Amino acid sequence: MIDLEVPKKFRPLIEQARGMAEEGFRPISRKYDLAEHEYPRELDLLSAVIDGLSSSGAGQGAGASTSTRAADDGDDTEGENEVAAVGSGRKHAATKEVRNGSNMSSVLSILETCRGDVGLTLSIPRQGLGNAAIAAVANDEQKARYAGQWAAMAITEPDTGSDSGAIRTTAVKDGDEYVLNGEKIFVTSGERAQLVVVWATLDRSLGKQAIKSFVVRRDNPGLKLVRLEHKLGIRASDTAAFHLDNCRVPAEDLLGDPEIKIEGGFGGAMQTFDNTRPLVAAMALGLTRGCLDTTTELLAKADVTVDWDRPAYAQSAAAAKLLQMEADYQAAHALTLRAAWMADNGKPNSMEASMAKAKAGRTCVNVALACVELAGATGYGERELLEKWARDSKILDIFEGTQQIQLLVVARRLLGMSSSQLK
Repeated sequence: MIDLEVPKKFRPLIEQARGMAEEGFRPISRKYDLAEHEYPRELDLLSAVIDGLSSSGAGQGAGASTSTRAADDGDDTEGENEVAAVGSGRKHAATKEVRNGSNMSSVLSILETCRGDVGLTLSIPRQGLGNAAIAAVANDEQKARYAGQWAAMAITEPDTGSDSGAIRTTAVKDGDEYVLNGEKIFVTSGERAQLVVVWATLDRSLGKQAIKSFVVRRDNPGLKLVRLEHKLGIRASDTAAFHLDNCRVPAEDLLGDPEIKIEGGFGGAMQTFDNTRPLVAAMALGLTRGCLDTTTELLAKADVTVDWDRPAYAQSAAAAKLLQMEADYQAAHALTLRAAWMADNGKPNSMEASMAKAKAGRTCVNVALACVELAGATGYGERELLEKWARDSKILDIFEGTQQIQLLVVARRLLGMSSSQLK
């Protein structure tokens, strides 16, 4: 049974993450929001600290490079935009022992850093979704070869949207190499990463079963950077578009089984998402917490306070709104911890991960916009970070699977239907 009290062993990690958010990220948050596409050099020191913690074992496995996943023969996961998922944890085989492992520690620490800045959290080197994919499905030789490198993930294409199974980028075997051709968009950390994990199909006629992931080196002449996106929010994080033009990749850089398997062949490329969706939910929780705390402080200065022992109807409209938003936050928080706990304990959590992502993403958007309104002119201006957080919030309801995709996953799980039966 899940215990919602924070494990003692994670409390120092949480305190460190909270300090980083308040003392490290918030002071430079506005700087890199305005200087879009400029790499935050301050993150190099943080990255070195994370590397040191991971090497010493003190980091509790935090870091996308530690992500692995137990076998789960559930329905193929649906499409999603990619996100650099910092701190994706390890899913353990089911045992009688209750574990609070790297999934839980990562969720708790990411929640804290995103109280400071989501874009900066996404920009920490060597913590991308590509790293999580490599750790989840690569063989030991590949893991050793890619160790210490920053990997982005290239899934989304102009014509596929949320349907990852409709990928059109092709991979054709040519001797000891594969030749990749196609387009990729919305690649988080695409410019900064050293590697890009590219999804491509070996045979379009076979649909999602023929989709494989390939590790492409960023300096590969066939991987051409088309543009960097100018975005509404998370501007500290770079988002790239690529064109693959006869991009030749050694066969040894295909992740997982090179054979096409008609039954369950899509699972290898998708193995990270039951772990990473709770992490995106944690990002949304962190931003939500920042909005609520800041707005509560601003309203208190105007003599508007919440009495937690009185019903909402007996308080001011502003206090009643804060009560409602806090309840939504707590619900999303519980769902997220549950999904992470299930991952740590080897329990299939696809539905719970989608529930957490859907609830946290929607709550984040609603709370951020409501806090701007409650704070009035102060919320709309740049003296506070509320207006920035409102802009940052929307992506957390979109990437790693849109709100609609998450609800579709939940419906399929509840009804026991496959992706072909319920679209």
